[in-house]
Amino acid sequence: MQQGPRPNFNRGGRNPNFRREQQQEHRTNRMIRVPEVRLVGENIEVGVYRTDEALRMAEEQGLDLVEISPNAAPPVCRIIDYNKFLYEKKKKEKEMKANAHKSEVKEIRFTPNTDDHDFDFKAKHAEKFLKDGNKVKTYVQFKGRAIMFKERGELILLKFAERLAEVGALEGMPTMEGKRMIAIFAPKSAKKKPSGPKEAKEDRAPREDRPQQPREPRPAAPAASPAPENKPE
Repeated sequence: MQQGPRPNFNRGGRNPNFRREQQQEHRTNRMIRVPEVRLVGENIEVGVYRTDEALRMAEEQGLDLVEISPNAAPPVCRIIDYNKFLYEKKKKEKEMKANAHKSEVKEIRFTPNTDDHDFDFKAKHAEKFLKDGNKVKTYVQFKGRAIMFKERGELILLKFAERLAEVGALEGMPTMEGKRMIAIFAPKSAKKKPSGPKEAKEDRAPREDRPQQPREPRPAAPAASPAPENKPE
């Protein structure tokens, strides 16, 4: 028995742009089916336009009508180069992802009997971790009767804090968790170095007070001779 053609439940026919609309982040051009939109952006007069008029304006400029705020009333659109917009957006996201640093927590283990050589070796690793922007979780592991010597573990961690003072800050005093004494270090923010060495000011030796020499007395001016008197004849 031959079966007839399957009924088409989608009487309006399939929308060829349906899959494309699902894949695109924004509705563009003919995908925008509202009667009017609000245009914003450069080189246009901001305002409400009929959608067909906004499409005509975009086509005249060789650009796309892009819906950027669909929930507004009316929806907000811009006339831009959509492919260029997506390219710049992906480029910016890629740069942000590359620059983003995922901070990790590195662990360093000590024992109450850690010697100086092992201490220095682990301190160098911790300095590198902190300079890379990671936190460092250090702990002293106590086994058996070693738990009786908690003060040794505290001394090791405080000594470690002094060693890392330039690159890391101790978040709190060492605390006991089970058979471990734990201390956590956070990286310090890098300080900006001065652009150039400051010129040292020259130390000028103070002037010695010169002894004042006594001045020679000036010769006295000759006394003026009295004017002759006019005697009556």
